[in-house]
Amino acid sequence: MTKTAHSAILRVAVLVPCLVFLASAATAQDWPSWRGRLQTGVSDQTGLVSSWSVDGENLIWFQEYIARSTPAIFDGRVCANGRTGDGVEKKEIVTCWNAENGSKLWEHTFSVLNTTVPFNRVGWGSVTGDPETGHLYALNVDGHLHCFDREGDIVWSWRLAEDLGRASGYGGRTSTPIIDEDRLILGVIGSAWGSLGGPPRHRYVAFDKLTGRVRWVSTPGGQPADLNTQSVPIVAVVDGQRLIIDGNADGHIYAIQARTGVKVWEFHLSQRGINVSPVIDGTTVYVAHSEENIDQGTMGRVVAIDATGSGDITSSGELWRVSDLAVGFSSPLIHDGTLYVIDNSANLVALDAASGAVRWEYSIGNVGKSSPVWADGKLYLTETNGNVHILRVDPDGPTALDHDELEVSDGRYAEIYGSFAPAYGRLYVTAESGIYCIGDPDAPFSATPAPSPALGAETSSTGTVANLQVVPAEVIAAAGETINFRLLAFDENGQPVDTPSATWALDGLGGSRLRVNGEFQSSPQSTNQAGQVVATVDGVSAAARVRIFSPLPWTENFENGRPPHWIGGGGSLAAVELDGDQVFRKGPSRTGIHRHALYVGPSYLSNYTVQADVMSTERGRRRPDIGLINSGYTMDMQGNHQRIEVRSWAAEL
Repeated sequence: MTKTAHSAILRVAVLVPCLVFLASAATAQDWPSWRGRLQTGVSDQTGLVSSWSVDGENLIWFQEYIARSTPAIFDGRVCANGRTGDGVEKKEIVTCWNAENGSKLWEHTFSVLNTTVPFNRVGWGSVTGDPETGHLYALNVDGHLHCFDREGDIVWSWRLAEDLGRASGYGGRTSTPIIDEDRLILGVIGSAWGSLGGPPRHRYVAFDKLTGRVRWVSTPGGQPADLNTQSVPIVAVVDGQRLIIDGNADGHIYAIQARTGVKVWEFHLSQRGINVSPVIDGTTVYVAHSEENIDQGTMGRVVAIDATGSGDITSSGELWRVSDLAVGFSSPLIHDGTLYVIDNSANLVALDAASGAVRWEYSIGNVGKSSPVWADGKLYLTETNGNVHILRVDPDGPTALDHDELEVSDGRYAEIYGSFAPAYGRLYVTAESGIYCIGDPDAPFSATPAPSPALGAETSSTGTVANLQVVPAEVIAAAGETINFRLLAFDENGQPVDTPSATWALDGLGGSRLRVNGEFQSSPQSTNQAGQVVATVDGVSAAARVRIFSPLPWTENFENGRPPHWIGGGGSLAAVELDGDQVFRKGPSRTGIHRHALYVGPSYLSNYTVQADVMSTERGRRRPDIGLINSGYTMDMQGNHQRIEVRSWAAEL
């Protein structure tokens, strides 16, 4: 075991030559997403080291960085997100390095806006790489979703809070996007407009990975128990259906069709939101949580679920359970008939995957947040309080091969939330103290991409239309803009079918024109409005949601009620009459603090002024806060404090 301060690590990084290479190009594979291409935390690479040291042993390169996520390794690059800066310069950062020598290729920094997440939790979600295009995808803690090309230029982006109603919460746990075929899938919790308005929900949004256009939005569940969850979906083919399987903020596990978002089954697991990402082996899904169970007054459970069912399989789909095992953040690892989990107290527990029987336990520290990784016959593990372990797994249990402790410059342990990422014959890991490249310094380097995993045979298309998609499914248009919609058709199993001729119609979009081929043109004289473009084939319909914005200036007197194009607020905000005039009112909170942000226009607006007449009412000795948002800045008139505050990031005042 070694224990070295951050300053010593920097000296090592300068002195150690960057010579780590792989002995065989056949095993020099990448790791483009946080659990690897297999989505299981398992790598088939060999020749990985069994020990290392921050003092230099098998440390190929090191770079200063502050991160709490797992890096993505693909296309000869290592990419991660984290945090940087001090004082008013505190920001989120996305960086890519050369995987061989650690030289920085590019970086982007982003101001953090309109969130209560504190600085030390910025950069929680992991980045995802696409080996096919070389694109990198990152979701910032405040809801800014980016697609970068190889050179680090932004290809497309969304501000999900302003444009899709995403809530960032305050805990910092952030979803990680995944790639399936030509889609980028992301979990989004919040409340938007129209049919996606009202109380918040945990939805799944499929974006075209090349353009960022929304393909579909799925709302499989109900009221979220938490507004911050970090479960990451997986892709699987079960009984011929291509599925997205994930833990939801409402405490359920859902399977939805990957190409359509149609719900296939649900399993109610927890009273609270799910933070653990599932793993699948064959047709068995393994997942866990650490909150209150739904059927007894105990905390935590690991379950095995039969993924071949449909509908509500809470009673019928459970194969086995282990209760009172609190695995709330670390995601399971499945390998060779053994399920490995790390509980919240950092105990590594090996379970028989067929029965759930406990085989052995091993403590790796005190706080379990990251997920185990299997490669080259070894388990590579990190623990929140700076502990890094390498274990060999023997038939009768684990054998410790190496243990290191990471520290920052003031001697405090370096927090580690990310997991190991094995790639190109090396091991990459990020921590509060930096990013480390670990491997054999005498092996040749080869940045060979791994083949895409075979998920299993899918059923043949029936040719019968059961589901339609109008693409793009979510549109923000300027008055006078033309949008070319296209129609996609799928059978009951989510397989594409030939798209027949459709009947097109408009719903709520006055003054616009729609041609029979799906070409939509909003009127140059359109006022701000929202509605749908609807396509119908043999009684099956689908709609694209459209918001149209006219040039500034805008005024609103609420004579027609709540403007349908406004985002946020849920059902607590409504247009009401007050002293003979229509006003927009937020009712009192039933309990505690209940703040709402309301977005009245698209995120691309700039160089504008917001003016409003506002009034608050006193209840006892309390007055509410009320204010305006402009370009990411909030002017907050604080009732109880009787002061005005202008801020961009409430948690870092």
